[in-house]
Amino acid sequence: MNISVKVPSIGSPSLRDAMRLVAGGVSVITAGEGDERTGLTVTSAVSLAVDPPTMIICVNREASAWPIIRRYGHYCVNILAHDQQHVADRFAGKGGIKGVGRYENASWRSLFTGALALEGALASIDCEVEEFIDRHSHSIVIGAVRGIRTNAGKPLVYAQGSYGGFHPA
Repeated sequence: MNISVKVPSIGSPSLRDAMRLVAGGVSVITAGEGDERTGLTVTSAVSLAVDPPTMIICVNREASAWPIIRRYGHYCVNILAHDQQHVADRFAGKGGIKGVGRYENASWRSLFTGALALEGALASIDCEVEEFIDRHSHSIVIGAVRGIRTNAGKPLVYAQGSYGGFHPA
């Protein structure tokens, strides 16, 4: 059932401005194989359930990684360590880096689904796509977890347009 809702005009500050105030862990989503490898940097990777193990990522359907995730039906959530900002920047496309070029200057390992796990990431969570839910400009991608690798360390955090580390109170 589609319900039409009247949305008020929202001025400044915008939702984007408000959400930049939320500190989030930084992850790199990898997808594809061979010359079709690509990915993106996100702060919107979360667990949906632990039984069965399920993850959610939100991907703009204009992103270059979107058709690759759709075609291959897999993705890997690589939760970055505090010293992996260079990987976050590459997968965010800084300097115009695209596709396979995003994988340079880091070590990767193929997992069960074929998606790549970053060596040294705090965690790599290998997912097989279960469902796509399209809303507005994005797709909510639900993935069944097929494998997990973890390492010790501190997370890379993003807030207010800058990277930082986690410092317990």
